[in-house]
Amino acid sequence: MAVETEARPEAGSAPQMASKVTSKVPAAENTLRILKLLASRRGPMAASQIASTLGLPRSSVYHLLGVMEANGFVLHLHEEQRYGLGISAFELSSAYSRQEPLSRLGRPLLASLVDALGESAHLAVLHGRDVLYIVEERAKNRPSLVTDVGVRLPSHLTASGRAILAALPKSQVRALYPNAAAFTARHEVEGAIMKYSALSSHLDRVRQRGYATEHGEVTPGFGSIAAAVTDHLGWPTAAVAVTFLEDKLPAEQWPALAARVQKVADELSLRLHGRPAK
Repeated sequence: MAVETEARPEAGSAPQMASKVTSKVPAAENTLRILKLLASRRGPMAASQIASTLGLPRSSVYHLLGVMEANGFVLHLHEEQRYGLGISAFELSSAYSRQEPLSRLGRPLLASLVDALGESAHLAVLHGRDVLYIVEERAKNRPSLVTDVGVRLPSHLTASGRAILAALPKSQVRALYPNAAAFTARHEVEGAIMKYSALSSHLDRVRQRGYATEHGEVTPGFGSIAAAVTDHLGWPTAAVAVTFLEDKLPAEQWPALAARVQKVADELSLRLHGRPAK
């Protein structure tokens, strides 16, 4: 496969270049656009591709990339003549994780949902083949659940996990569940998902109706409804779920409850990523 090569223009010193671009708001905005573009791609990009994608002059892109490279936010791959994210971008990501914005933003939304519904709610993220619960808001006079903060459960058993898996590319779901050994069960329930074909069919139904459900696979007698929190590209960040005693909530009420859960998931998507999930 041929690799595009480009001649890099002579660059001035990093301080000189930084003073030129950081003093102008358009340059600052374009720097952020480049970072967001690189973050959205699977691999490094050529400067000419960055320029054409963003509609920017190639010379401006080279100057911005030079400043970003000098400060560690992009890495220039000389052999490929392409640019990828640098260690400073990774450090920003790590700092973002340390500040726990997902749980901080999600907790008040879940608390309001619990107050409105009178049922317990939780927020979970995908961790390998499991979901990891990072927020739990327990409703008054409701029994404690296994979905406490820090608990991990197989994603294919939970409504939260199914909501997230349904928003992933099918190829990635297949990679997470390559064989029968990847499937486990907590209880013997009718229609348990114990093979990939069953999981794939179930996730198709989740995509069609827009929310995920679980019927006693985690705790007998308890059901859950969940919706994915996604970024502007549709990639799942987390899932919001509500858990309740199934005999207390008739099946015909589940779609209305799902709409409430979806509304909270959309609001969290908006707060995290600055735009509604699509």
